[in-house]
Amino acid sequence: MFKYRDEETAKKILASIKDTGIESKFMHVCGTHQDTIVRFGLEEMLAEAGVEICQGPGCPVCVTTSKEIADAITLARNGVTVTAFGDMMRVPTTIGSLFDAKADGADVRIVYSIEDAVRMASEQTKPLVFVSVGFETTAPSTCVPLRKGGLPKNFSIYSCHRICPPILEAIFDMGEMNMNGMIMPGHVAVITGLEPFRFFSETYNMPQVVAGFEPLDILMASYMLTKQIEEGRSEVENEYTRLVKDNGNPIARKLMEDTFVPVDREWRGFPVIPKSALALKPEFAEHDATIVHEKILSQTPEVEAEAKGCRCGEVLRGLIKSEECPMFGTACKPMSPKGPCMVSEEGSCSIAYRFSGRRT
Repeated sequence: MFKYRDEETAKKILASIKDTGIESKFMHVCGTHQDTIVRFGLEEMLAEAGVEICQGPGCPVCVTTSKEIADAITLARNGVTVTAFGDMMRVPTTIGSLFDAKADGADVRIVYSIEDAVRMASEQTKPLVFVSVGFETTAPSTCVPLRKGGLPKNFSIYSCHRICPPILEAIFDMGEMNMNGMIMPGHVAVITGLEPFRFFSETYNMPQVVAGFEPLDILMASYMLTKQIEEGRSEVENEYTRLVKDNGNPIARKLMEDTFVPVDREWRGFPVIPKSALALKPEFAEHDATIVHEKILSQTPEVEAEAKGCRCGEVLRGLIKSEECPMFGTACKPMSPKGPCMVSEEGSCSIAYRFSGRRT
């Protein structure tokens, strides 16, 4: 599981947490953190030290709403080439998935970057839409072709990008979770820096640690949070110093500021959250799919927020573990998913299913 030296370090960290005698509950908002926690059995190790960790809305595909998926399906079924990352293709809705649309003859394609989609658009005359998904980590890459200019006239973007601070504020304001601390996503902080998180320590007295993605990163972040609790502090600390700087990446943030405008939008499992999503600025209207294809999108049928019995929304709010959903591992499996948390590699249900009963 661990290399020898890492194993010794892990034991020391866990012992130090246990020695405080503090029992605590932490939330993280990162699918990669969840993968590390489950893959390496950290949940059980930390539980023995008095720490419970739950996952929040840290999977961008999972928080994308059924309405947004249905919009993409409607575009595809009305003659538009739809491109998206692979995880988006199998997300189910009550009108099917993008793969179902492809099976019905629609032009739906997997891409690995926005540049792939731009190239495909340049090779045809039919309209092509890139469905962009992700948090602050991936949003800057969507900006680059738009800022360069010279895009094919038949190319447009359907933005499903979200940003982290508003969803964190919603979690705190909803008051459903009795948390003692937050493990913050290192990849987001690489872009944003630490400043956006300080508000939560100051307003909600919430200890926070920005963490990397190795097992020792998670354990060390848990120790740092425990020490804050023990010492009565509520601060933003940076465990991921090897990559995260206090001011983040100013160039990437400037790209986002120049390209996007924050808008109100629902998240799966959550109500409308103010200024939590990113829409293209008016200057990019000719490449904004919501404007270019407004007539087609007006035909999107009503869809249920979740399939009957699916509890992805509660999983994303940290209220239940994946295994507590009655469909987990029975009606809902990776090859027959009922919700996005079983589809995406970063989804809690997919991670729980893949690593159930085994560790690497």
